[in-house]
Amino acid sequence: MATSTVTLDFEKPIVDLEQKILEMRALSDTLDIQPQIEELESKVEELRVQIYSDLTRWQRVQIARHPDRPYTLDYATECFEEFTELHGDRTFRDDPAIVAGTALLNGRSVMVIGHQKGRDTKSNLYRNFGMPNPEGYRKAYRLMTMSEKFGLPVVCFLDTPGAYPGIEAEERGQAEAIAKNLLMMAKLKVPILVVIIGEGASGGALGIGVGNRILMLENSWYSVIAPESCSSILWRSWEYKEQAAEALKLTATDLVEVGVVDRIIKEPVGGAHREPELMFATMRSVITEELDRLCAQSADELVHDRRQKFYKMGVWTE
Repeated sequence: MATSTVTLDFEKPIVDLEQKILEMRALSDTLDIQPQIEELESKVEELRVQIYSDLTRWQRVQIARHPDRPYTLDYATECFEEFTELHGDRTFRDDPAIVAGTALLNGRSVMVIGHQKGRDTKSNLYRNFGMPNPEGYRKAYRLMTMSEKFGLPVVCFLDTPGAYPGIEAEERGQAEAIAKNLLMMAKLKVPILVVIIGEGASGGALGIGVGNRILMLENSWYSVIAPESCSSILWRSWEYKEQAAEALKLTATDLVEVGVVDRIIKEPVGGAHREPELMFATMRSVITEELDRLCAQSADELVHDRRQKFYKMGVWTE
């Protein structure tokens, strides 16, 4: 089990007990306290299950942002074989905030595309904190059309706080790049599987998020706006982010109920970062199962079903 470098507020009771266990183990060579240690370990597991089975929406947002959480490149290298990263949009430059490349999954060639964050200040600056520029979406566009040419299923991993809102991004056509991707993905004649692994914010996520099947990790979120931004607009302050998260109904359970998301992928107790190897094994199994089903459909069926899926979303009256 991985040891996290970051403790969230609601995890402090667990961390306190774990610290006591470490202190008791240091004394176990001189004192016969093994039964007490085992009893405390049992209490820790019970407390962990209790806390993580009753999380608020804001707490799930916090877990989705955990810096130790697996990112796209982790899944690309651990769930697939022979991942080969491909670069550039052939127009301006390569955008490190979106990574993509070919890989194998049980002998099947696939195209893997996803947002990529960094784990420290240097890598986050390089990856622009997972916020793509237009060239990132154009890279994804280029490689998805390549996938159609060679008949490769596309697997997209979503994890972004949003598309980069800088002036230079707007000057290079941020909205146009995202819009072209939406149109292209609606017509792509190969299977598209979308998995939200962390944050799925606004058009930044949707720019590579039109798929035949939309899956979410248990502790991820997907919304038109982040809770802090929503709070800032409605209350002129970030102090109401927890209320905003509740109102937005942005968790996997919420979105399955309204038909935006098709399936929830179970995470290890404590989050994907607690036991990454178990998370990778689960992800590989789920992706294999989903692609087996999608690849059995014809190109026309894939396009028709994908469009119908999005046509049915929302409620309106005339």
